[in-house]
Amino acid sequence: MLSRSTVVQSLRSIRDRFFDTRRQRNEQSDVQGTSNDVTGPSLDKLSVDMQFHIMTFLSPQDLCRLGGTSTYWRSMVRDPVLWKYFLFRDMPLWRSVDHLSLPQVKLTGSAVLDDSEMQFDYMAEYLRVCPACRNQWRHQPRAFESVTSFFQSFVPVSEPQFAMFGPGLEQLEISLMNTIMCSSHILPVAGLPQRQIDGIGSGISFKYKDQHRFNIATLYSTNRTERERARLEHISLRSKLFVYEEDTESIIPLSINPMFNQVCQAVNGFIFVANAETERGTDRGWEEESAQIRVMLDPAVGAVSRPILVLSCVSRETAERCRIPCVTIAHQLQLSLLPNPWMVQDTAAETLTGLLDGIDWLLRHSGVKI
Repeated sequence: MLSRSTVVQSLRSIRDRFFDTRRQRNEQSDVQGTSNDVTGPSLDKLSVDMQFHIMTFLSPQDLCRLGGTSTYWRSMVRDPVLWKYFLFRDMPLWRSVDHLSLPQVKLTGSAVLDDSEMQFDYMAEYLRVCPACRNQWRHQPRAFESVTSFFQSFVPVSEPQFAMFGPGLEQLEISLMNTIMCSSHILPVAGLPQRQIDGIGSGISFKYKDQHRFNIATLYSTNRTERERARLEHISLRSKLFVYEEDTESIIPLSINPMFNQVCQAVNGFIFVANAETERGTDRGWEEESAQIRVMLDPAVGAVSRPILVLSCVSRETAERCRIPCVTIAHQLQLSLLPNPWMVQDTAAETLTGLLDGIDWLLRHSGVKI
């Protein structure tokens, strides 16, 4: 990550160039007998270290407003080194990221910017992906879309179904699904349908905002006894949801188990529960999970328009326990390579923080008008 001293050095060079240019203009004006001396505001006269310190407390919107106050501050605020510093400082703190807002940068920032990076607009990139900013760019429906939505409200919408899978369902100390089932104040259970999908249970229906019903079919990798043994012994098991290469110990799936084909064809989207605890497995585990997502979203099984919500899940959200940032989860799972809409949302199995934000996104991208 860029150090504060690197940013200050870059800002100082901008300041020096700016005031050198101003001084030359003033000297030229004196020769011509005119006065162009301008006394700047007190903020301009502070040291660069203090100016940078003040900027670190400003929101992106306030920084942009500061850049509009004068030519000097426009030069300072447009510094790519400054915005690269803010981007790498803030990315680990963001609670969600999606297919439209994944930063197009490497996760590791070098100490200096090379020529290609100096041409990259880090300011525009930050404003595009920052959660505090991107809500402002959310598409506003046009008049005809509002009329269409009004008429669509009279058309009965079938209950959307989602398939939930992933290691976070099984590896965490606290069961996410058990917490959801016992948290009627967050997601009330709307029913336990009796239908079956190719021998697989029909899942559980929930009610979002007391009006939108949706169904979650939970797909575990193995039976409960094997899952519990694997969690306690910290071992990896082949998921029975997938088919693997014969006569090998590979954990990289080739396709979906035919038993679950009908389930995957019937659902409107997917929920992948990732283990976001820092004590989790190795890069090999990320490779396996990325492959599982790609196989489940195979265009041969269903439309690429179906969304996938990735819940970046930990057992508990405490100050002492770190979590893997959602941006890192997105990169490790190679979600940017998917043609499907996707979102990574931080949540905790104990409190379900962030879950409703993820469900809201999933329903919207499944065609449900909220």
